Amino acid sequence: MKITISGSLGNIGKLLTTKLIAAGHDVTVITSNNDRVEAIESLGAKAAVGSVGDAVFLKNAFTNADAVFAMTPPNMGGANVIANTIDAGKAFATAISEAGVKRVVMLSSIGADLPGGNGPIAGLYNIEKIYETLNNVSLTFVRAGFFFNNLYNDVPMIKGAGIIGSNYSAATTIPFVHPVDIADAVAEELQKTPAGKDIRYIISDVRTSSDVAKVLGLAIDKPELPWIEFTDEQALGGMKEAGLPLEIAELYTEMGSGLRNGKIQEHFLSSKAAVDGKIKLEDFAKEFAAKF
Repeated sequence: MKITISGSLGNIGKLLTTKLIAAGHDVTVITSNNDRVEAIESLGAKAAVGSVGDAVFLKNAFTNADAVFAMTPPNMGGANVIANTIDAGKAFATAISEAGVKRVVMLSSIGADLPGGNGPIAGLYNIEKIYETLNNVSLTFVRAGFFFNNLYNDVPMIKGAGIIGSNYSAATTIPFVHPVDIADAVAEELQKTPAGKDIRYIISDVRTSSDVAKVLGLAIDKPELPWIEFTDEQALGGMKEAGLPLEIAELYTEMGSGLRNGKIQEHFLSSKAAVDGKIKLEDFAKEFAAKF
């Protein structure tokens, strides 16, 4: 198959490209960075350099593709993040339609069933709605859990204060996912063409925040590592102090609130969808300890 993927060689893109090349497919990787071209070509793929907000560029990258992996960057600029994300989704949809792509797999998220109260995930809700209007396209929304990799952001807090935490409680249940499991699920979906439009959750493990503190703590020889629940104000202040732009810090605070009240994970948990990822919290803890 001829497959075009977005996401450059990020956490998912590199794994996905390697997997698809190994399976014998002709892969084109979209990147905004000319410096990535050599690395992409070294994997055996072609590079398409341009902006995911440029529908004409995307149309050219999608022309003759049997399948497309559509992924918008998580932070589309430091301001107007949701609007920028939606605009990229519109560019993707225009390009998909004009290029006549028949199979699309979109990286979405838990909580993308909600129009608001979910922080940056609101952008993905809107993109799902845009893609639903596409005609004659076999479309799968791959709704991923909370990335294990996001826990690396807590390393400074653990080292500096001896705690881990966020603006949700130790008892909060979180569906997690590892990029390897996302790449496996996306590769599988790209190589099949189901009828119509569907949703696939990809979750590696479902654990509480207390489990996270305990398992990571044991892995880094800090068995008493506590999970601390912050107020929204404390979480926002901490992220601003760490250098995040105000709008992004506000969106992440809202996402934490959505996890705290259970709305973001509600649809996944109530759907009884399978937890079919292979990499569990204990497996990730070994990676975390190695980088800690």
